[in-house]
Amino acid sequence: MQIRKIQPEDNAQLAHIIRAIFIEFDAPQQGTVYSDPTTDDLFSLFQQTPKSVLWVAELDGEVLGCCGLLPIAGVGDEYVELVKFYLSPEARGKGIGKALMQKTIDSAKELGYKGVYLESLPHFTTAVKMYEKDGFQRLKTPIGNSIHGTCDVWMAKEL
Repeated sequence: MQIRKIQPEDNAQLAHIIRAIFIEFDAPQQGTVYSDPTTDDLFSLFQQTPKSVLWVAELDGEVLGCCGLLPIAGVGDEYVELVKFYLSPEARGKGIGKALMQKTIDSAKELGYKGVYLESLPHFTTAVKMYEKDGFQRLKTPIGNSIHGTCDVWMAKEL
Protein backbone atom coordinates (compact mmCIF):
# COMPACT_ATOMS: atom_id res chain seq x y z
CA MET A 1 0.00 0.00 0.00
CA GLN A 2 1.19 3.47 -0.88
CA ILE A 3 0.15 6.82 0.60
CA ARG A 4 0.71 9.68 -1.84
CA LYS A 5 -0.57 13.16 -2.62
CA ILE A 6 -3.72 13.47 -4.72
CA GLN A 7 -3.40 13.54 -8.52
CA PRO A 8 -6.00 14.85 -11.02
CA GLU A 9 -6.86 11.31 -12.12
CA ASP A 10 -7.97 10.47 -8.54
CA ASN A 11 -10.93 12.88 -8.61
CA ALA A 12 -13.61 10.55 -10.01
CA GLN A 13 -12.62 7.56 -7.85
CA LEU A 14 -12.53 9.61 -4.66
CA ALA A 15 -15.88 11.30 -5.38
CA HIS A 16 -17.40 7.85 -5.95
CA ILE A 17 -15.94 6.45 -2.69
CA ILE A 18 -17.14 9.46 -0.67
CA ARG A 19 -20.69 9.44 -2.02
CA ALA A 20 -20.98 5.64 -1.74
CA ILE A 21 -20.10 5.86 1.97
CA PHE A 22 -22.89 8.37 2.59
CA ILE A 23 -25.35 6.00 0.92
CA GLU A 24 -23.92 2.95 2.76
CA PHE A 25 -24.34 4.60 6.18
CA ASP A 26 -27.62 6.35 5.33
CA ALA A 27 -26.00 9.69 6.17
CA PRO A 28 -27.48 13.04 5.13
CA GLN A 29 -26.57 14.11 1.62
CA GLN A 30 -27.53 17.78 1.81
CA GLY A 31 -25.30 20.07 3.85
CA THR A 32 -22.43 17.57 3.74
CA VAL A 33 -19.46 16.72 1.54
CA TYR A 34 -21.86 14.53 -0.49
CA SER A 35 -23.46 17.60 -2.10
CA ASP A 36 -20.40 19.87 -1.89
CA PRO A 37 -19.35 20.77 -5.48
CA THR A 38 -15.65 20.54 -4.55
CA THR A 39 -16.06 16.77 -4.04
CA ASP A 40 -15.84 16.28 -7.80
CA ASP A 41 -12.51 18.11 -8.11
CA LEU A 42 -10.58 17.55 -4.91
CA PHE A 43 -7.27 17.92 -6.73
CA SER A 44 -8.01 21.56 -7.61
CA LEU A 45 -9.35 22.33 -4.13
CA PHE A 46 -6.13 21.21 -2.49
CA GLN A 47 -3.89 22.79 -5.16
CA GLN A 48 -5.57 26.17 -4.70
CA THR A 49 -5.49 26.18 -0.90
CA PRO A 50 -2.23 27.12 0.86
CA LYS A 51 -1.09 25.00 3.83
CA SER A 52 -3.33 22.09 2.82
CA VAL A 53 -2.77 18.52 1.65
CA LEU A 54 -4.83 15.51 0.61
CA TRP A 55 -3.26 12.08 1.02
CA VAL A 56 -4.52 9.14 -1.02
CA ALA A 57 -4.14 5.46 -0.14
CA GLU A 58 -3.55 3.23 -3.15
CA LEU A 59 -2.91 -0.49 -3.57
CA ASP A 60 -2.02 -2.07 -6.90
CA GLY A 61 -3.32 0.96 -8.79
CA GLU A 62 -6.66 1.03 -6.93
CA VAL A 63 -7.56 4.12 -4.90
CA LEU A 64 -8.77 3.01 -1.45
CA GLY A 65 -9.46 6.32 0.27
CA CYS A 66 -8.16 9.68 1.35
CA CYS A 67 -7.55 12.03 4.28
CA GLY A 68 -6.50 15.66 4.24
CA LEU A 69 -6.10 19.05 5.85
CA LEU A 70 -7.71 22.38 5.01
CA PRO A 71 -7.39 25.70 6.86
CA ILE A 72 -10.51 26.67 8.82
CA ALA A 73 -12.28 29.83 7.68
CA GLY A 74 -12.37 32.48 10.39
CA VAL A 75 -9.88 30.81 12.77
CA GLY A 76 -6.37 31.83 11.73
CA ASP A 77 -3.33 29.59 11.56
CA GLU A 78 -3.55 27.81 14.92
CA TYR A 79 -5.92 25.00 13.92
CA VAL A 80 -6.44 23.08 10.72
CA GLU A 81 -9.39 20.87 9.81
CA LEU A 82 -8.97 17.17 9.13
CA VAL A 83 -11.18 16.65 6.07
CA LYS A 84 -12.20 14.16 3.40
CA PHE A 85 -11.31 11.11 5.51
CA TYR A 86 -13.04 8.26 3.71
CA LEU A 87 -12.15 4.63 3.02
CA SER A 88 -13.68 2.16 0.60
CA PRO A 89 -15.22 -0.91 2.30
CA GLU A 90 -12.30 -3.04 1.04
CA ALA A 91 -9.80 -0.83 2.90
CA ARG A 92 -11.46 -0.88 6.31
CA GLY A 93 -10.10 -2.86 9.24
CA LYS A 94 -6.61 -3.22 7.75
CA GLY A 95 -4.81 -0.29 9.37
CA ILE A 96 -5.07 1.84 6.22
CA GLY A 97 -7.27 4.45 7.89
CA LYS A 98 -4.93 4.70 10.85
CA ALA A 99 -1.94 5.13 8.52
CA LEU A 100 -3.75 7.82 6.50
CA MET A 101 -4.80 9.71 9.60
CA GLN A 102 -1.28 9.55 11.09
CA LYS A 103 0.26 10.82 7.85
CA THR A 104 -2.25 13.68 7.87
CA ILE A 105 -1.60 14.60 11.51
CA ASP A 106 2.15 14.49 10.86
CA SER A 107 1.56 16.90 7.97
CA ALA A 108 -0.35 19.26 10.28
CA LYS A 109 2.67 19.38 12.58
CA GLU A 110 5.04 19.96 9.64
CA LEU A 111 2.83 22.80 8.38
CA GLY A 112 3.08 24.49 11.78
CA TYR A 113 -0.44 23.97 13.11
CA LYS A 114 -1.01 23.73 16.88
CA GLY A 115 -4.15 21.60 16.69
CA VAL A 116 -6.43 19.59 14.42
CA TYR A 117 -10.20 20.00 14.30
CA LEU A 118 -12.78 17.81 12.59
CA GLU A 119 -16.49 17.59 11.95
CA SER A 120 -18.39 14.36 11.54
CA LEU A 121 -21.81 12.78 11.82
CA PRO A 122 -23.19 10.28 14.34
CA HIS A 123 -23.69 7.90 11.40
CA PHE A 124 -19.92 7.34 11.31
CA THR A 125 -19.56 5.80 14.79
CA THR A 126 -16.50 3.70 13.93
CA ALA A 127 -14.62 6.75 12.69
CA VAL A 128 -15.63 8.80 15.74
CA LYS A 129 -14.35 6.02 18.02
CA MET A 130 -11.06 6.01 16.10
CA TYR A 131 -10.73 9.78 16.56
CA GLU A 132 -11.38 9.45 20.29
CA LYS A 133 -8.80 6.66 20.56
CA ASP A 134 -6.29 8.95 18.84
CA GLY A 135 -6.82 11.72 21.41
CA PHE A 136 -9.50 13.87 19.81
CA GLN A 137 -11.86 15.45 22.34
CA ARG A 138 -15.51 16.25 21.67
CA LEU A 139 -16.48 19.91 21.53
CA LYS A 140 -19.86 21.49 22.36
CA THR A 141 -19.75 23.88 19.40
CA PRO A 142 -17.97 24.03 16.04
CA ILE A 143 -14.77 25.98 15.45
CA GLY A 144 -14.79 28.59 12.69
CA ASN A 145 -17.23 29.00 9.85
CA SER A 146 -18.34 25.51 8.86
CA ILE A 147 -19.69 25.02 5.35
CA HIS A 148 -21.23 21.64 6.22
CA GLY A 149 -24.03 22.66 8.55
CA THR A 150 -25.43 19.14 8.89
CA CYS A 151 -22.34 17.88 10.74
CA ASP A 152 -23.02 17.88 14.47
CA VAL A 153 -20.03 16.00 15.89
CA TRP A 154 -17.13 18.38 16.52
CA MET A 155 -13.76 17.25 17.83
CA ALA A 156 -10.26 18.68 18.29
CA LYS A 157 -6.80 17.48 19.22
CA GLU A 158 -3.81 19.51 20.38
CA LEU A 159 -0.55 18.70 18.58
